[in-house]
Amino acid sequence: MQTRSKSGIAKPRVFTTNHPFPTALASIPTIPIPTTFAQASKNSKWLQAMQEEISALHTTNTWTLVPPSPTHNTIGCKWVFRVKYKADGTLDRFKARLVAKGFHQQSGLDFTETFSPVAKPTTIRLILSLDVQHDWPVTQLDVSNAFLHGTS
Repeated sequence: MQTRSKSGIAKPRVFTTNHPFPTALASIPTIPIPTTFAQASKNSKWLQAMQEEISALHTTNTWTLVPPSPTHNTIGCKWVFRVKYKADGTLDRFKARLVAKGFHQQSGLDFTETFSPVAKPTTIRLILSLDVQHDWPVTQLDVSNAFLHGTS
């Protein structure tokens, strides 16, 4: 009888550390994030976050409400909830986003082109190198509701 060699089979290495960071993370209280509208509507903080999102969508004229058409798909939407924390771990804000269920769309019927406004890493490196060359200050910011290419 011949057996196979066990070469290449090794016990997985366990990476342990006595660093206090994992312990500190475990001690941060977590706020339960709702997965449905019904769960979120029971908390006034989530209701306020949803109202801010709806107000921002109306302010930027994100969509126009039209009657349903038998020739086009009706695109549904859902709420996505997140809790934002500051760098020191304290609560920053409750964030609610209303997102379209884009998987209901059919190419050629509901849309003809797609576009994803994402900055490429090359562009970010270029901007940061210009910042360093010209000694420009660099700051980070969070846009609560970025809507750049709309018409009002």
